[in-house]
Amino acid sequence: MKTLSTIATSGRFGLLCTSAIIALAMPITQAQAQDEAAEAAEENVAEIIVTGTARGRIALDTPLAITTMDEDDLARVSASSQADILNTVPTIKADGGGGEVAVNVFLKGLPSGGQYQFTPLMYDGIPVLSTFGLNSSAYDVYYRNDLGIQRLEFVRGGVSNLFGPGSVAGLINYITKSGTDTFGGTAQLEVAEKGRYRADIAVSGPLSENVFYALSGFYRKDDGPIRTNLDTEGYQIRGNLKFAFPDDSGSVTLYGQYIDDQVQFYLPVPLDGATRNRAPGNDGNVVNSVQNNFNFASLGFNTPDGPFTSDIDQGVSSKGGQIAIAFDKDFGDSGWGVNGRIKYSDYKHKFGLWSDGDGIVNVPETLASFVTSTPRRAGISELNGITLANANYTFVGGGAVPAGTLLFANRYTDRDRPMTDFTGEINLTKDFTTGSLDHTVTVGGFYSKAKAKDINVTTTYLAEFNNRPSLVNLTVTNPVSGATTIISRNGLLNAGAGYTNNDHRAERYAAYIAEQMEGAKFNFDIGFRIEKYKGDISRERTSTTVTDATTPQLSNALRDVIWGNNLFTTGKVDTSEWALAAGALYKVSDRVSVYANASRGYFFPEIRSVTFNALFQPASFEAEIIKQAEVGVKVSQPQFTFTGGLFVSKLDNRRQVLFVNDGVGGFREQVNIVGTKSWGAEATLDLKLIGDLRFMGNLTLQKATYTDFDTTPTNIGNDLERQPQLLYNAGLYYDDGAIDASFFTNYTGDNFTAATNAIRLKGWNVANFDAGYTFEIGGAKAVRLGINIFNVFNSDAVTEGSPRQDSNQTTGGAYFVGRPVLPRRISGRLTFNF
Repeated sequence: MKTLSTIATSGRFGLLCTSAIIALAMPITQAQAQDEAAEAAEENVAEIIVTGTARGRIALDTPLAITTMDEDDLARVSASSQADILNTVPTIKADGGGGEVAVNVFLKGLPSGGQYQFTPLMYDGIPVLSTFGLNSSAYDVYYRNDLGIQRLEFVRGGVSNLFGPGSVAGLINYITKSGTDTFGGTAQLEVAEKGRYRADIAVSGPLSENVFYALSGFYRKDDGPIRTNLDTEGYQIRGNLKFAFPDDSGSVTLYGQYIDDQVQFYLPVPLDGATRNRAPGNDGNVVNSVQNNFNFASLGFNTPDGPFTSDIDQGVSSKGGQIAIAFDKDFGDSGWGVNGRIKYSDYKHKFGLWSDGDGIVNVPETLASFVTSTPRRAGISELNGITLANANYTFVGGGAVPAGTLLFANRYTDRDRPMTDFTGEINLTKDFTTGSLDHTVTVGGFYSKAKAKDINVTTTYLAEFNNRPSLVNLTVTNPVSGATTIISRNGLLNAGAGYTNNDHRAERYAAYIAEQMEGAKFNFDIGFRIEKYKGDISRERTSTTVTDATTPQLSNALRDVIWGNNLFTTGKVDTSEWALAAGALYKVSDRVSVYANASRGYFFPEIRSVTFNALFQPASFEAEIIKQAEVGVKVSQPQFTFTGGLFVSKLDNRRQVLFVNDGVGGFREQVNIVGTKSWGAEATLDLKLIGDLRFMGNLTLQKATYTDFDTTPTNIGNDLERQPQLLYNAGLYYDDGAIDASFFTNYTGDNFTAATNAIRLKGWNVANFDAGYTFEIGGAKAVRLGINIFNVFNSDAVTEGSPRQDSNQTTGGAYFVGRPVLPRRISGRLTFNF
C-alpha cells in the first residue's frame, strides 16, 4: 500500500458498456499532468497525483489525506471481497463476514448501519450508483474487481471530494488499466479449498495509431468459504475503447461493463453464549451457517396475487451493466480545457437475505421450549399450556425428530431490487499564472437521476440446528378439545410474515467551483458546491388476507398472509445544501510538507428513511451536516515515507436507518435522528529494512460519541456502535523480482454491538500470508506461481452482533447471535503475463 502515490479523483473517470463494446479505463488528465508525472518519476521524489481540478502534482504537495494501492498491493490483500482491500486503508473498518458482497464500510467515527453510506464507490471517477438509500443494497453488488484494475485511490478532506457525486468524508475510486501502443495482458487461474475456481484475464493494446482498447473479465464458481449447498457462480466483462486526439490534446473514451453473477451472503448465527465461539449443532459439528438449498417450492404459499415461490437459492444476484462516454480536451496554449462524462446503468438485482432468527426467540431451542412458544408464533391463544407430550415433530421427507434435537426457527427475505441510474458531469478548467502563483480554476456541474424498486417478501421456516439443516414439521394437539393444529407444514412456519413494495426515485443537480493555487513554498485549495435533491416515494400498504381457507387445521400464521393491497402512500421530498472545503500546505523542504484542511459538507438522508404522518404526508427532509478538519505532516525520504495527521469531525441531523425485528416475526426500518462527534489520529509508514525487505503499516486512533439521539436520549455520550477506537495494519513485505512474500495482519479494536453500549465485542486480528515465485518463459514473458492464505490462524472472532436485534440482544444465555470472521482459506494462483 502506498500513501504518497498516484491519486485520481473525479478528474478521472471510467465506466462500462453492456456486452458489445467492453471498454478499458483511461484516466482523464491534462497533458501538463502527464509531463509532470514523468518529471516526478525521474526525480524519484513521489508519484504524481491528479486532483479533481485536473492539475497534476506530487502527493507531497497536496493538502489532503491520500491512500493508494497499486495492482501488486491489491493482489496481495485480495482474498474474496472489498473488505480485504478496504480493511488495509487508514480510518476504514470493513466487515467482510458476509462474503464477497455487501461489505459493511465504517469510516472514522461516522455513524452507519454499514455498507457505503458515506463513501461512494467509483471506478475511474464515475459512481457505480449515484444515490445511496433508494434501498439498502450496497454498491459492490453491481460491480466486481478484476485484473483490469490498476490501482485504488482513497481521497478524503480535499476540494476534489466536492466533484462528481461528492462526499467530503471520502471517495473510494478504482482506476482501471488503459491501452497503450504495445499489446499485453495477464491471465490468471485460481483454485482454493472448499470448491473455489476462478479464471481472470485482462488484455490491452492498440487498434490503430490513435485508438486503444482494454478488456478484462472473470468467471468464478465457489462452494465456500462456508458450505451451504447454495451456488456462487457468475462472470463479469468490462473494458474501454479510447480515441486519443493526434495532437495529444485529449481523448474520447467509451466504457462498458456487463455482469451476470450470483453469490451467497452470510448473516450472524447462534454462537456459544459463554465463549462466543461457533457452537456445535445436533450432529456435534460446529455450525458455520444455517442456510441450505431447501425445496423452496414446498415452502411456497398462496397470496392474493397467486402462488409465491422463493428465489432465495439464487442468493445475491446481479445481471445488467453500465455504459459511459468520457472526454477531455485542452485548447492549446490558452490554458482552457474541458472534460466530462455521461453514464447509464441498468441492473436486475435480487438480494436473498437469510436472517439470524425468527424475530421472536432468535436462538436454538429444545423441542419442549419450542412448543411452549408455539402459541405466540402460531397466533392461536387457545394453544396456551400445551406441552411436549401434545406435540408431534417429524423431518420433512420422513422420520421422527429425536428427543434431544435442537431447533432453530429462522427467516429468509426475497428482495427484488431492479435499478437504473443516469449521471452526467462536465468541467471547464482554466490554467493561468499571477506573479509567483500558478492557478487552476474548475467550474463544473453534476446531474443524476436514479430509481430503484424494493419488493420484499419474508418467510419463516422451522429446521434443526445444524450446518445445512433439514426442515421440520410440527403438529400439536389441544389437550382439552383434542383438536389438532398444523404449526409447521413442509417446514413452513409463517407464510408471508412480511411484505413491502417500495419505489424510490432521486434526482440531483449540483454546481461547483474550485481553485488550486501552487507557489514555491505554499499551496492552497478552495472549493464550493451547491446541490438540489428531489425525491419521489411510492409505498404499497399491506393487509392481512386469508389465502388458504380450505386446508383444515392450519395455524393462523400459515393461513393468513401479509400482502400488498394496491393502496399506495406517495410523497415528494426536496432539499438543497452547500459544501465548502479549503486546504493549505507548506513545503518545509523538498521532502517534508505540513498541511491542513477543513470542510463543511452534507449528506442527503436515505430516501428509504422518510416517514409519513397519519395524514400520509412525508416528514421533514433536511440534509445531514458534517464539519471536519485535519492537520498533518508528510515525509518522503529515500528509506521511508511517513504521514501523520490529527482529525476531528461533527455530524448533525443524521437519519440513522436500522433494519430491525418488529417483534412479531417481521422487520421494520427503524429511523433514529442522531448527532455525533469524533476525533483521532492516523499515521502511515513505509520503511525499507534490509535489501528487498520492507515494513508497511498504518494506525488509526479515534473516539466517537453520540451528541444527540432522539428516540433514546440515554444513548447520548455513548460510543458509536460497531466503531472501534483502535485500528492498525502491519506487515513485512519481500520482493526480489523472483521470490516475493508478505505476512501482514489487520487489527480491529473493541467495539459495541449497539448504541446502548451494553455488549462489547473484543478486538481481533486477522493475519494473512501471500507468497510467489516468478520466472520467465519465452523471453520477457513471466509466470508467477503463488499461494495466498486468508486468516492464517483461523480466528473466529465476532465482527458484529445481530443488527436485527440491535439493543434487544442480551448476554448470559446459552447462545449469542453474531457473525464471525470467515474461516481460514488457502488459495493457489497461476499468473501469466504476456
